Amino acid sequence: MNRNRMNLRMFDSDVNIIDRTGADSLIPVQEANEIIQGVITQSAVLSRGRKLANMTSRQYKIPVLDMLPIAYFVNGDTGQKQTTKQAWDKKMITAEEIAVIVPVPEAVLDDSEYDIWGEVRPRIVEAFGKKIDGAILFGADKPSTWRDDVVTTATKAGATVTLSDGDSLYEKIMGEAGVIAKVEESGYFVNAHMADISMRAKLRGLRDSTGQPLFKSDMQTGTNYTLDGSSMNFPNNGAFDKSKALMISGDFGQLTYAIRQDITFKLFTEGVIQNTDGTIAYNLMQNDMIALRAVMRLGWEIPNPINSLKTDKTKRCPFAILK
Repeated sequence: MNRNRMNLRMFDSDVNIIDRTGADSLIPVQEANEIIQGVITQSAVLSRGRKLANMTSRQYKIPVLDMLPIAYFVNGDTGQKQTTKQAWDKKMITAEEIAVIVPVPEAVLDDSEYDIWGEVRPRIVEAFGKKIDGAILFGADKPSTWRDDVVTTATKAGATVTLSDGDSLYEKIMGEAGVIAKVEESGYFVNAHMADISMRAKLRGLRDSTGQPLFKSDMQTGTNYTLDGSSMNFPNNGAFDKSKALMISGDFGQLTYAIRQDITFKLFTEGVIQNTDGTIAYNLMQNDMIALRAVMRLGWEIPNPINSLKTDKTKRCPFAILK
């Protein structure tokens, strides 16, 4: 157990919580790898998105193709050949911190017949996954430095389809004006779907022209579902907001993320946890408490490079939503 002294201020960005110069060694690499894999498993977005190399600083620059070269016919034997150019833009991934502190009285730890910290850590990992999914998919409590969420991005690009009472779900998904077609109009192919759990019942009734179900499960595993040949999953961590989208379809390889700091856990036996108004919530030494602090830093982006089918980047989106 690390015995470090520090003052902790909850939800107050004006006061430094951690002194970098006084930080001790973090948890072993093997454990860190295991924990970060746990976060990726718990987060539907991270499990579907494309992981970039770990960040070495707070910002990560992604070169993105922004202008395509143009070829020309030469008029006759003496015609002049024309020139063209190709250009790149850049997009920035900014790492932001997710953190939480769990204080527990020492007497509770001593009297418990279970490994309380062993029970708490998986739930923290799950909570981190929920926070990440909510921010990236729906903009829930997202940092101001992060880009627009997936639903907002698709809405601005006009890549939305509304399902009303009496509408054909098949047409809304598979039709010429369906969500899959919306993605294809932008020059992308759908490789995955993500939907609210309530969509399972709706999708089970989908049939093609021959009466075969479009929504299929692997009979061997019983949990791997596909829709029109693309994999599909239903996040059950509570992050999916069906009031904003019933289903998100798209090229999830265009959802990229990078990790600046793996999730780390640290125990403190001394220090003060303060409320935002400055009052003391807990004095660890005086209250005989131990606090577990969990921290992680990551960022994400949608590169969305130019392509020949949709050159207008304001209308080009690798995702479409069913509302």
